[in-house]
Amino acid sequence: MEANNEALLKGFVRLGGTPEEVASKLGPLADLEGTWTGNTGWNLIAVPSMLNGNPEFTLLIQQYSETITFTPITAPVPNRGGTTQQFITGLLYELTINDLKYPNGILHIENGMWLNMSDIEAQPDGPVIESNAPQPFTVARMSSIPHGDVVIALGNAVTSSAAPVFPAISAIPAPEGLPPVFGYTDPYSLNEFSAEFHTADVNSTLAATAATQTITQVTTITVDTENTGGSISNIPFVQQHVSPSRFQSTFWIENVVDGDLNFLQLQYSQQADLNFIKKFNLPGDILWPHVNVNTLRKS
Repeated sequence: MEANNEALLKGFVRLGGTPEEVASKLGPLADLEGTWTGNTGWNLIAVPSMLNGNPEFTLLIQQYSETITFTPITAPVPNRGGTTQQFITGLLYELTINDLKYPNGILHIENGMWLNMSDIEAQPDGPVIESNAPQPFTVARMSSIPHGDVVIALGNAVTSSAAPVFPAISAIPAPEGLPPVFGYTDPYSLNEFSAEFHTADVNSTLAATAATQTITQVTTITVDTENTGGSISNIPFVQQHVSPSRFQSTFWIENVVDGDLNFLQLQYSQQADLNFIKKFNLPGDILWPHVNVNTLRKS
């Protein structure tokens, strides 16, 4: 009876643990706990506009500062599935982004959760038995944004002792479907930030920072709404005018050594796909990448 009571307690009562116990259950998310700040962020977004009565776009590129706070969920949350159950641990997060040009103006706010979904066990009709049942995705990011969007992006994490690898990501719309008029995408290459922010490879700013550092360990977390189970929900106005169709992000949590100093650094790159302006002589809308990159340190 005592064993059954212990199993029932684990399945139906959520008990908080010590900070060490909580961290041990967070898996690859553990190092995120705390507050991070950074002021080298870049935001790029194209938005619908009109020119002489014709559909057009306006390109916005902004530098920003950011604060993100991650707070642990202090007890595992059970999901019951009949013969098995899942214990989810995770972090609440809240972030604020300010435009460096207008520091008193908030550019973006967001809150949500990062979840570690790797703990699958047998249902407690006796002592709980650990199970190694494989899961296709072990990490989830759930985000709510006051534009009227809610995102669930799923993925996985890997840890390496090598320096991070930043894939080249272009924020320039693909040429397919763009009007056959010279200069349509000129704002992407000819703007006030062209010398320091490369729209054809937005991750180059992250790579440039990392190249000057000694990074001894990196945890890479990648999530994507296109992974099975992911989704984006939008309010009607957003769905009608820009129809966000995909969100993907990668976090690199890095241990940096600088002489006698060790610190944790967070670099991230994320992209939301917006869709507006009909393709020329082709079905569908043009896809406009909305990208953000930044480097932060834990306070």
